Amino acid sequence: MKKINIFEKVGAFAENKDIGRDIRIKEILPALKKGEEVVLDFKNVETATQSFVHSLISDVLRTHKDNALDRMAFKSCNDTVKKMIGIVVDYMQDAMDTNQS
Repeated sequence: MKKINIFEKVGAFAENKDIGRDIRIKEILPALKKGEEVVLDFKNVETATQSFVHSLISDVLRTHKDNALDRMAFKSCNDTVKKMIGIVVDYMQDAMDTNQS
């Protein structure tokens, strides 16, 4: 299992989409490729922007499809962070469903 502490990388305000992209490319995707489960720990993160969450997980959802959410966990998310993750997951799933139609 690969545990990624988001606070250590971005602080209390997760807004930098370039850091989100780097986490995705350097940590999430390689771990999933090796068959590992990934835990994204948002402990102490007060808020996250939609652009940060999008850069962090949208390509993962696109490339790994349904399997991505089965192999990723979001830990210690407050309501604000949960909402942003939910928004990104929902619109990515809608987009993938539309493309499959």
